[in-house]
Amino acid sequence: MTTADPAGRGRAGRRVTARVRILLWLLLVMTVALTAVATTTRSILLRDVDQRTAALLAQEAGEFAHFVERGRDPRTGAPFTEPRRLLKVFLERQYADPYEELIGLVHDARPPSMVRQNRAVPVRLPLYRDERGLAAIARDRRTTGTLERPEGEVRWTKVAIDPGGDAPDGVFVVAFHADRERARATDVFRTLLAISAVALLMTCGIGWVVAGRILAPVRLVRATAAQLTEQDLTRRIPVRGRDDIAALAETFNAMLDRLERAFGAQRQFVDDAGHELRTPITIVRGHLELMNTGPDGAAEREETVRLVTDELDRMSRIVEDLLLLAKVERPDFISPAPVQLAELTADVFVKARTLGPRRWELAEVADGEAVLDAQRITQAMVQLAQNAVQHTAVGQRIRIGSRRTATGVELYVADTGPGVRPEDRELVFERFRHGTARRGARGPGAATDSHGGGAGLGLSIVRAIAEGHRGRVDLRSGAPYPGDGAEVQPPDGALTPGGTRATGGTVPLGGTPPPGGAPGAAYPTEPGDGPGATFTLVLEDPAR
Repeated sequence: MTTADPAGRGRAGRRVTARVRILLWLLLVMTVALTAVATTTRSILLRDVDQRTAALLAQEAGEFAHFVERGRDPRTGAPFTEPRRLLKVFLERQYADPYEELIGLVHDARPPSMVRQNRAVPVRLPLYRDERGLAAIARDRRTTGTLERPEGEVRWTKVAIDPGGDAPDGVFVVAFHADRERARATDVFRTLLAISAVALLMTCGIGWVVAGRILAPVRLVRATAAQLTEQDLTRRIPVRGRDDIAALAETFNAMLDRLERAFGAQRQFVDDAGHELRTPITIVRGHLELMNTGPDGAAEREETVRLVTDELDRMSRIVEDLLLLAKVERPDFISPAPVQLAELTADVFVKARTLGPRRWELAEVADGEAVLDAQRITQAMVQLAQNAVQHTAVGQRIRIGSRRTATGVELYVADTGPGVRPEDRELVFERFRHGTARRGARGPGAATDSHGGGAGLGLSIVRAIAEGHRGRVDLRSGAPYPGDGAEVQPPDGALTPGGTRATGGTVPLGGTPPPGGAPGAAYPTEPGDGPGATFTLVLEDPAR
């Protein structure tokens, strides 16, 4: 009994789900964006207040300067000569903004006397009540500036009046209380913040729902993965739509397919190994148990050792073939490289001739180069040749050849042994079907056992090599040789492909005749020729 790691449980308890992370990132981005919008809006509003204030002050100062230069006293019709009268007439004709003050100062006394508009200014402490502030503005040598007061900032500009002569001079002051306008900008900023907070709350709700719907297939992937076991890999995720989540589901399903095939191959490997190795192990154990160990059992011991050695060799071959089939799913099972087809076909033919005393023929040879795994192709072709030897008698014909096609290459082995029943054409490629889904009666002198043949793994290896090249293995029984005429040995009186009646020991060849013959003529065949079988490796050539 094992105990779970408390630290592991702690880490699992502190795990933040993808939905929460998405929501937190969304909130962070939205908060930064809305804060930036509100701050930028406030800055723009404050800048607008400053620009409007400066324009207002400049406009009022310009109007007063123009009035001083060209104004006329309505009583006399002559230019103004007295500052107080000038200021009074000008102020009576002006309409100030709500937070604007127009004030005149005449230096005819100490402190200077004031001339102002008879109206209430909607501020806490108007400038005309601040004698110290007005005195500071009057003494200031600048024509415009800012007065900082506890009640807020006051922007001002002034125009000096110098009538000349003995008349006292004066000053026209335009003051604007910008704090109220700035307060409006601050109110807009606060309103934007409140709206942003509401937007964030709505975004939280909508983001939570949307993230949940988007991540629902991911949770389904997780739940499916949690329910998968070695015994049940059949569950799949439904694919809906064409978005990234659908692509994830398709990828996960493809991974499950590969896992199911891998586990299936593993189980099949174990089952096959246990099934096939059980018999030779039983045979070895039985012979060893019955072996005579006495002084008179030398001959029996020698025979037992021979049988045991033969069975151990067979077990070794079975294990090697099973291991080879187990490597089929590995990416390095096939290592393609440019190969000369003529050289490859000739090498296969030379190696196949040593498998048995048959009438070997090199039917045709393809020219050019193909991208193939020469070692694996040779292995497959030799296995097909071994299969042909097993099902033919001494002296029967076996042909090996290769040809180019529009999309790739075909390499074939054709024999004249017993054919394969149509219902067994797929079964012959399955593992350990030797004897149950093989050919009919064997001819005299046919081989009874060979490498890979006795266990029924040879054709399975051939198919695996073909599929590793993205190809296939075609089986034709009772069909013409590739590139040659009909290889069927018909009974006497049967209608042949050439339209004639066959006689004993002859068969019309409708294709390429032997040297000195003509197409369609009758040529002698070997006694005992059967319908035969042709195994063809149909391979794709990436170079074509």
